Amino acid sequence: MPTLTISALDIGIVLVYFLGMIVLGLVLARRSKGAEDYFLAGRNMVWPFIGLSLFASNISSTTLVGLSGDAYATGISVYNYEWMAAVILVVFAVVFLPIILRRQVFTMPEFLAGRYDGRIRTYFSLLTLFLSVVVETAGSLFAGAIVIQLILPDVPLWQIMTVLALIAGFYTVTGGLAAVMITDAVQAILLLLGSSVITWIALEQIGGWSVLMEEVGSEKLSLIRPIGDAGVPWLGLITGVPILGFYYWATNQAIVQRALSAKSVDHGRWGAIFAGALKLPPLFIMVLPGSMAILLYPELESANQVYPTMMFDLLPAGLLGLTLAGFLAAIMSQIDSALNSASTLVTMDFVRRAKPELDSRQLMQVGRVVMVGFLLFAIVWAPIIADFRSIFAYIQTMFSYAVPPIVALFVLGVFWRRANAAGGAACMMIGLALGIGGFVAIEVLGLFSLHFLYMAPLLFLACCVALVIGSLTAPPPDPASVEEFIWTPGVFAEESAELAAKPAWQNYRYQAVALLLVTTVIVVAFR
Repeated sequence: MPTLTISALDIGIVLVYFLGMIVLGLVLARRSKGAEDYFLAGRNMVWPFIGLSLFASNISSTTLVGLSGDAYATGISVYNYEWMAAVILVVFAVVFLPIILRRQVFTMPEFLAGRYDGRIRTYFSLLTLFLSVVVETAGSLFAGAIVIQLILPDVPLWQIMTVLALIAGFYTVTGGLAAVMITDAVQAILLLLGSSVITWIALEQIGGWSVLMEEVGSEKLSLIRPIGDAGVPWLGLITGVPILGFYYWATNQAIVQRALSAKSVDHGRWGAIFAGALKLPPLFIMVLPGSMAILLYPELESANQVYPTMMFDLLPAGLLGLTLAGFLAAIMSQIDSALNSASTLVTMDFVRRAKPELDSRQLMQVGRVVMVGFLLFAIVWAPIIADFRSIFAYIQTMFSYAVPPIVALFVLGVFWRRANAAGGAACMMIGLALGIGGFVAIEVLGLFSLHFLYMAPLLFLACCVALVIGSLTAPPPDPASVEEFIWTPGVFAEESAELAAKPAWQNYRYQAVALLLVTTVIVVAFR
């Protein structure tokens, strides 16, 4: 393990960055005049900020540490989550986003309430709150604390996490979604630059690309892995990864909230496709550095140490400060995203329904108080993550047991008119029972072993069956009430006529096809 040091210059750069983020939060706080400004940035965001914010919210500290760590431990198959995101974002932009924006909702549970009923809204809200705090916020705090503890080994993790939480919480609580998305854009750029520099230096250290290809075993440089692979087996890739990815990119409040802030459907679509394009470079600047670390640091105690070790060992003074700022920016991005979405859910799905007399400014104040409470809980929960193989494995495992019912509700709700509230309730109950039972039996008691990428599709199928049977046992929904939730080929044909009047560069379909072609080339090259 190399000696990790940091210069006064690097510390100064990081401090300047944090001060800048705090000032930005204070400035933007003055512009938030009500709930729509605070939670959805006034529904006036343009596509570059949407795309960068989507990317930064996803490529957080947990993902940085997790991608390189999994590549070090099991191979680059972890990148399958990244390229699959590009495919899912295309589907989201083409099919789901226009339907969601048409409803003018604040939250995704609010959307499902319109398609089914209030029971589904409450269930989805509570589940999203759980995942936002226990998985996303806690995971980011833990990943950031690991890095900082390398510099300050005598400082307990909980103290480091508390400081990180206070900084991220400050500009999020004060500035709302506008502050989150603008700081996300800055953080995404820093993140890409910092990761690119680490990759360049690491590649030089090992002797170049050919050495990497020759020295690291082919099994760790292949995306398509055997069915029994510990990382991403091929069957799990085509069944489990799309389900987890669909939840994250098409239904997760922290992500979709950025698209809900779009000033138009076009800007929402362009932003989603832009984010999909940004998901492709991480193979080279975040995943493969983990493969390089196999040659540079073969004796690391934990896969979670890969990225922070490379950052401190390879970068010279100044560059380390900029890259460390980018890494800490990723922590801030994940925390601010989860906090803002969790606050939106509580305020709009629970408080507003219970106290409809509250005005817009009072709802905004409630949201700020809720954020503080969630932050405190995440600090307490975060140390539990140390028991998992890697941070990335922790996140995906938790998702695999929790999210299949939500994916079933969205997919069947948009493509099947007959789906109704009775079917939604059956889907919810079956999914909750099987998810909790499977988690206890496999992860807690160890009664048998089943890869989480196989658990996700099995739960999804069970939930779909429950939704269909439950729906068929009750009268069909009123056609008029579900019409605006349904996607049909006719919708696609209407859009074709509208797109014919636009220049090619504004046609989201051409952009989507180009993104899918580039994705295919990368997957084939590393198959």
